[in-house]
Amino acid sequence: MTVKVRYIVDDVDAAIAFYSGMLGFQVEMHPAPGFAALSRGPLRLLLNRPGAGGAGQAMPDGRRPAPGGWNRIQIEVEDLTQVVATLKEAGACFRGDMVVGNGGNQILVDDPAGNPIELFEPNRARG
Repeated sequence: MTVKVRYIVDDVDAAIAFYSGMLGFQVEMHPAPGFAALSRGPLRLLLNRPGAGGAGQAMPDGRRPAPGGWNRIQIEVEDLTQVVATLKEAGACFRGDMVVGNGGNQILVDDPAGNPIELFEPNRARG
């Protein structure tokens, strides 16, 4: 089963570079400057620039799609400390510090448009 998530981004090319270069996504299609489809395992990430395509259009009440918010995708990683170090070295923006919990450790990183991604390393000892 493929899971699809759509993120609104300001710059599709910057988002492609971030997701493919830093988080292991593959570019499936990039037919226009305002849209791209990427994949990572069963996740298909659809990127839209505001105003581009049907998903980027304003609502009847005038609200316009915009990046950001708190809804997010979760990406499971093997070594969160290493992934965080690599992302920090590349200039990524984090919303806080790593949270250590019983089920594992997590941190929120923003893509170039400000959309959050939760990076999660499960506590393998707990299953």
